[in-house]
Amino acid sequence: MNPHIRNKYLLPILGGLIGSVWVFHGLYSKILDGVPRHRLIVARILGEGIADFATLAIGLAEIVLGIWVFSGLFRRSCALLQTLVLVAMNSLEIYLAKDLLISALGMVALNFAFLSLVWYWAVAPRSSGEPSSLP
Repeated sequence: MNPHIRNKYLLPILGGLIGSVWVFHGLYSKILDGVPRHRLIVARILGEGIADFATLAIGLAEIVLGIWVFSGLFRRSCALLQTLVLVAMNSLEIYLAKDLLISALGMVALNFAFLSLVWYWAVAPRSSGEPSSLP
């Protein structure tokens, strides 16, 4: 099958899944405190006094990132930002809050797989007629 035709359907699905991951973790895990361990990790890294505000701000930023993914605009820039965010978050979490993680190695493996999908979504050939998403 022509990759442009296949990606006509696959890329919007991937974008929906990727964006949903960011919105879920921003809204449920952080803002609604559905995964309290996230707030504990933020407290460990940034300090208890700012943890509530910082967790809220991080959650909002994750939701905005998810909305950006949903928009489909500037996919490569979006993928680069997602990569930088996840590498920074994972590095800080492993270095400063490893005991609060379920599995550091599992988190890195899962995020590597996630970023593989993100980059496929960002650089795969588009269907004809779809506007360019550069940069």
